[in-house]
Amino acid sequence: MTSEDGEERIAKIASVIRAIPDFPKPGIMFYDITTLLLDPEAFKDTIDLFVERYKDKQISVVAGIEARGFIFGPPIALALGSKFVPLRKPNKLPGKVISEDYSLEYGTDRMEMHEGAVQAGERALIIDDLIATGGSLCAAIRLLERVGLEVVECACVIELPTLKGRDKLGDKPLFVLVKKED
Repeated sequence: MTSEDGEERIAKIASVIRAIPDFPKPGIMFYDITTLLLDPEAFKDTIDLFVERYKDKQISVVAGIEARGFIFGPPIALALGSKFVPLRKPNKLPGKVISEDYSLEYGTDRMEMHEGAVQAGERALIIDDLIATGGSLCAAIRLLERVGLEVVECACVIELPTLKGRDKLGDKPLFVLVKKED
């Protein structure tokens, strides 16, 4: 892939992401990836760009954050020959789970993963559709590192740089395809 080819694909991806003002409440600009999913070429390019980046990084686990990380994570995991591990909201997984609490602007939330889904020493990629304040990505990092995984990188389709979520990730690298102003 040439740099120019990658830039063209990213421009196409950015162009099909719909911005919806005042959703879910006034003052919020919501970036809707469902319009990306309606464009097979742009959706394929999104998956392919991530796979091209991670194909030689010995990723054994792709961890997807609920809910839109579940859209991008499985096809990336399949292409890499890795397992997909869902990181879910509370009380969504049957059986024993481990959890990590994290703060939101308006309270707290919790992320859960099945006990035994991953093994110490595995190399993980964390995937989500968007990084805003960074709370859910930080919780995912803590959860996976608690059980001995090496988090290689976090990846998102969209970043809202003005919310400074990247800064909260510490030394963990973040790869994004599209930056949007909120």
